[in-house]
Amino acid sequence: MNVQTFSALAEPNRLAIVDLLLDEPLPVGEIAGKLNLNQPQTSKHLRVLSEAGLVEVQPLANRRIYKLRPEPLQEMDKWLDSHRRMWESRMDRLEGYLNSLKEKKH
Repeated sequence: MNVQTFSALAEPNRLAIVDLLLDEPLPVGEIAGKLNLNQPQTSKHLRVLSEAGLVEVQPLANRRIYKLRPEPLQEMDKWLDSHRRMWESRMDRLEGYLNSLKEKKH
């Protein structure tokens, strides 16, 4: 699992940018406008996301369109899935234990 992915997504504005890009690729100006950020701030966040491999830039005439790259998110989901299974197993055992306690009371 790439720690850089988690680090990039830990900042709320960058997570909001990723959420916006889930719907469609967008230019910097639109991202900034939708999130009420200034353009230099937005560009800085996009640079971090790009360095983490989460977004890619597509030049279109004089605009730079940012598009989400699914691979790092898929890798994160795969990593999280192993932890999900572990916790589900533990919760199932806890549920069984609590049910046995409840039956002993009655």
